[in-house]
Amino acid sequence: MRSIAKNILLFFVLLFILGAVFSLYNQPVVKPKAMSIGELVQNIDEEKVKSIAIDSEKLEITLANDEKFTTVKEPEDSLTTILKNYNVDPLKIRKVAIEVKTAPGWLMLIQALLPFLIPFLIILGFFWFMSRQVQGMNNRAMSFGQSGAKEAEPKGGKDRVAFKDVAGAKEAKEELQEIVEFLKNPKKFTSLGAKIPKGVLLMGAPGTGKTLLARAVAGEADVPFFHISGSEFVEMFVGVGASRVRDLFRKAKKAAPCIIFIDEIDAVGRQRGAGLGGSHDEREQTLNQILVEMDGFEVGVNVIVMAATNRPDVLDPALLRPGRFDRRVVIDEPDIADREAILKVHAKNKPLAEEVDLRKVAERTPGFSGADLANLLNEAAILTARRNKKKIGFEECVESIEKVMLGPERRSHVISDKEKKITAYHEAGHALVAHELPHTDPVHKISIIARGRAGGYTLKLPIEDKHYHSKTELVENLAVMLAGQVVEKEVFGDITTGASNDLMQATKLARKLVTQYGMSDVVGPRTFGDKEEMIFLGREIREHRDYSEKAAEAIDQEVSKFLKKAYTTAKDIIKDKYSVLEEIVKKLMEKETLEKEEFEAIFKTAKPATT
Repeated sequence: MRSIAKNILLFFVLLFILGAVFSLYNQPVVKPKAMSIGELVQNIDEEKVKSIAIDSEKLEITLANDEKFTTVKEPEDSLTTILKNYNVDPLKIRKVAIEVKTAPGWLMLIQALLPFLIPFLIILGFFWFMSRQVQGMNNRAMSFGQSGAKEAEPKGGKDRVAFKDVAGAKEAKEELQEIVEFLKNPKKFTSLGAKIPKGVLLMGAPGTGKTLLARAVAGEADVPFFHISGSEFVEMFVGVGASRVRDLFRKAKKAAPCIIFIDEIDAVGRQRGAGLGGSHDEREQTLNQILVEMDGFEVGVNVIVMAATNRPDVLDPALLRPGRFDRRVVIDEPDIADREAILKVHAKNKPLAEEVDLRKVAERTPGFSGADLANLLNEAAILTARRNKKKIGFEECVESIEKVMLGPERRSHVISDKEKKITAYHEAGHALVAHELPHTDPVHKISIIARGRAGGYTLKLPIEDKHYHSKTELVENLAVMLAGQVVEKEVFGDITTGASNDLMQATKLARKLVTQYGMSDVVGPRTFGDKEEMIFLGREIREHRDYSEKAAEAIDQEVSKFLKKAYTTAKDIIKDKYSVLEEIVKKLMEKETLEKEEFEAIFKTAKPATT
């Protein structure tokens, strides 16, 4: 209703403006003076009138000196009759050039119809706007069950993405390149008896480039590409999602060969029968329709369904069987070489200083996804602009790494000298124990400047990418996590809440050592607990406990044993290297931040005295 009123108001405003402009242009530049009939008669008698133009009842008078006047006569009397009634000499009338103007027939018709035409046009325009709004509502109502899939232009557009624009993920690109080639040249495969794959499932952690690879397929394949999100199928009305699935596949079959891309398919593809009280009937009907469309009675339809998810563990088994998603492409987090290549792609339109070595940046970013690396360079560019620099330097890149990992610096966060000293000892303890234990990652930076929710931090980075972690390494990491609280107890004789997050992470790791990794000598090489996901208000609410109370007691004892052993290890190192600890704290209180070189130099100059 608000849109209808707005259109009507706009119509009347435009009509008013047009009328005003028309009347403005219709007015003469110089308006003639008025003259009465008596004055006209007198001027004719004095032979001062040069010409008279008669336009209906209006008289346009031009005197001998070219001065112009206007007057109005009675409509039913002619000018000659009026002049005769005033006893004007006929000879003097003949000396005046009298011209009678006649309007064209079409203009006379318009002038006759205009008083009736304008109200009719206003009413007609009003009904046209009303019918247009009603038609729009009907269209929206009729399209409620239609899919909102968008068709991409694979070969056009300034945002076209190709495989060369996707760094890393070599195996994934090879798998998808086969799909593209299958669509371009199907005879190459069908001549050997190969069938075109029906489904390709892209699996990987968030930010690893699943959607980007799908866009690259659209850019490489010379076929229509329909893309839609899994959440766009489901509505509050039962049956709408299934209707949209049917409509999507109907469009795709008409455009075959083509590709359908469903992003975040886990929104509709979760395992059936896991809802509470039948609250997922609509989602399950939508999933059933997808299953039917992917493996129905129709054969020879060249429609490939691509889907992306970061939760393949929750998908329904029927989706993952052969004949549905025949190809499962796993996209791992990039290694150091891939991270360097990804950084080069995102650095193309960013001016980097000469000292920026993207290899060193890649070394400092283990565990970063492609999205994290793009965000890193974007934050570096923003930081460079904030500092009024023309090129992005290595310093900005390093600061952006820490911002992405931990959050922005909070230099305005005011703390007392006592809390600052506690933070310095706490972080120095982490760094000292990490340096002394042989299987932990090297310390790259220590800071007592607050970042994000952390009051301080110790940045440890691995020398090389790791995919496996030994028991020795994990146990030593437990000692590093507990070192902060150990230092507080040894130096101040008391502990603070600053170690709460360390304790939480250490407890989780210790429990994983026992229940998931089978690294406990007492309970043995087995796992404990079988989690079954049931989503209710977005939370997991059930875990199947496949062990006895006696085993649970043994698990708790083993977790405590790992933590106590780690606590003792950290305590022994801190006592043995107390002089080094004091030196690290002294430097932190002075500079607030220590880089790797400054930190390692302390160990070379520190005295070996102990307390």
